[in-house]
Formats: sequence, C-alpha cells, structure tokens
Amino acid sequence: MFSLIGPKRYDAPWKDIEQQGWIAPAECTEVRVTLTDAERMAYATAEAEERYRMAATARTKLPVVRALVERHPDEQVLVIGGFLDQLHQLGEYLDAPIVQGSTTNKERERLFDAFRSGSLRTLVLSKVGNFSIDLPEAAVAIQVSGTFGSRQEEAQRLGRVLRPKADGRQAHFYTVVSRDTIDTEYAAHRQRFLAEQGYAYTIVDADDVLGPPLPTVE
Repeated sequence: MFSLIGPKRYDAPWKDIEQQGWIAPAECTEVRVTLTDAERMAYATAEAEERYRMAATARTKLPVVRALVERHPDEQVLVIGGFLDQLHQLGEYLDAPIVQGSTTNKERERLFDAFRSGSLRTLVLSKVGNFSIDLPEAAVAIQVSGTFGSRQEEAQRLGRVLRPKADGRQAHFYTVVSRDTIDTEYAAHRQRFLAEQGYAYTIVDADDVLGPPLPTVE
C-alpha cells in the first residue's frame, strides 16, 4: 500500500476522535464461557491445529450470544464470526439471516437494506463483514470467533458499530471466548489493539450474562 500511496501522514488514537464526536463511544466486553466436560476432553485430545477451531466454535457460546442479543432489544445487532458451520448454528439459534461469501449481491443488499430500515434487527456476518459494508445503524457487535490473533480484524469489527448515533448513544462490542483455551490467548492478542487506542476491556463470566441458574424443583 505504501508503495502506491506513500507513507501515513497522521495517526490519531480512536479515543481522541471519539471525544471530538467523529465516532461513537464504545464499551468493550469479553465474556468467558466454560467448556462442558465433553468439550474439554475433546479439546485436550485434539491435534494442535484443530484446537483453536474447537474452542472458538464451542456450543456453550450459543446461549451467551442469545442473552447478549436479548440484552439490547432496541438496538441493531451484528453477530460476527469466522467459521461458517458456527455461523449457521447461530443463524438457526437466533432465527437470523446470514451474510457469507456465497450470498449473492442482490440478497446481501436486500438484507442490508432491511437492517438499515430497522425491519431486521439481528444479522449474522462471516468475514465478508470485515470490509466495505455501510451499516451505520449497527450499535452492538458480538464477536464469536476470528482469524487467530488478528488485530486488524479486531479494528474492522469494532469499526462496524462506531458510526455516530443520532441520539449520541453508546456502542457495545462483545467478544465471547472459551476460558482456559487458545481462544482466550488469541483474544488477548487482538485486544492489544484496543488498549493501544485507549479502550478499556471489561472481562465478565458467562454467568454474569446468563444470570443465576433456576432453582431445582423437587
């Protein structure tokens, strides 16, 4: 890129731009889920190259994602991930459409227009959501999996919800990760970009999102 357009002329922390009103303020939260015993055993015995996929696509993330969507009933929500099988599970679980590489341009525009108008509140995006989409109404992004520790991808996904809102409300960026796995390590690497931009990252447990378990009735 530099050979085509030359070096970067100016760089400003995102927080400075936020204070000037050019982007929306954002709250960044990591939600850690615990693998089931079966998932933990499968993860422990898997080949090294398969471990990230297994941790990133753990089914224990599904109820957490739904709880986060329900936490923002009046907001436009993007659910973003990197593994198509996981995204199809989420689409069925949330009853939300998916935009992926095979989605035709006509269908993409139909879904994007519905999202912009507010008739569609939740949209599931694959990596195609990292680039060149204009969804200024999006105020909540829930990241369920990514490209290993890519900080560039972290910036792109956070950027999806940073368009200033007419009423000045805050954006929310959630990352759902599997505790005690390589998923957490990659998430920490991605979060360094946010720390460099001045964002604080709050870490919470899945139970803080799901609420206490229902009492057992005997």
